[in-house]
Amino acid sequence: MASEISQDFSPFLRIYKDGRIERLAGTATVPASLDDETGVASKDIQASFDPAFSARLYLPAARLDGEEKKKKLPLLVYFHGGGFCIETASSPTYHNYLNAVASKAGVVVVSIDYRRAPEDPLPAAYDDCWSVLKCVASHATGKGPEEWINEHADLKRVFLAGDSAGANIAHHMGLRIGSDKLDGLAVVGIVLAHPFFWGSEPVGTETTDAGRRAWTVKFMEMVCPTFGGADDPMINPGADPRLGGLGCEKVLVFVAEKDGLRSRGWYYEEVLKKSGWGGRVEVVETKGEDHVFHLMNPSCENAVDLMKRLVKFLNE
Repeated sequence: MASEISQDFSPFLRIYKDGRIERLAGTATVPASLDDETGVASKDIQASFDPAFSARLYLPAARLDGEEKKKKLPLLVYFHGGGFCIETASSPTYHNYLNAVASKAGVVVVSIDYRRAPEDPLPAAYDDCWSVLKCVASHATGKGPEEWINEHADLKRVFLAGDSAGANIAHHMGLRIGSDKLDGLAVVGIVLAHPFFWGSEPVGTETTDAGRRAWTVKFMEMVCPTFGGADDPMINPGADPRLGGLGCEKVLVFVAEKDGLRSRGWYYEEVLKKSGWGGRVEVVETKGEDHVFHLMNPSCENAVDLMKRLVKFLNE
């Protein structure tokens, strides 16, 4: 007899009464490799043994050929999306996207395969990502455990980026950088693509449907059993007194016109400006597109434009 469903969080996952978890998306993986199209090399490293999780590193082709060795490259630390519960750093979606970013922007990339809910609920993902940032900072003297970072990454030009839930993580890592600091590591900018933020009161064009809003809260309670409701600073930066201490010089927020989270991106700009933070924030809205369209259809004209804006931000 088939197990009965205990909780249905489609399109992400289902939890069964016998404890089984069925992920409905984001389960495909590809190995690290030398990418034929971009020439970017990637490899997986063990980011932590206890708890156990990995990270995938990307190195542009010019570095493999021995070019421009005197000048180090910006380092992009990327946090994948997927509602904190699906997708991985080895997902073909993210692997292909970060090959393109590393190639077009000329950056070293660290993509973190953080632990996921519900087996490892938040703050596990935040803790894992902070651990990797500390590991990255340990390379500041050029004697860290990973040679690609020692030789090629400029730790005074570090960027954090993510999409959806990954953008939420990037934001929280920026807050922690602002408060805890990491010697030898300077975060210049943060990129939030279609960030997953929420709140008890609808903003802008956000849905007012009580059922849909309640679903988001229920979903977050699955992701984090200690979740404190729709205005928990975990998902509502406007309710976070630490916001003015965001530890970077500039922020780029991407939003999409048809995305249900669109207005939260604009609201983030509003509350960040009011927080006393002294940096520069810009919101770029893509007309006619939905949530993470640039990952689903990376060759479309709007995705190409988004990539150009990202590359400019990482190199200006």
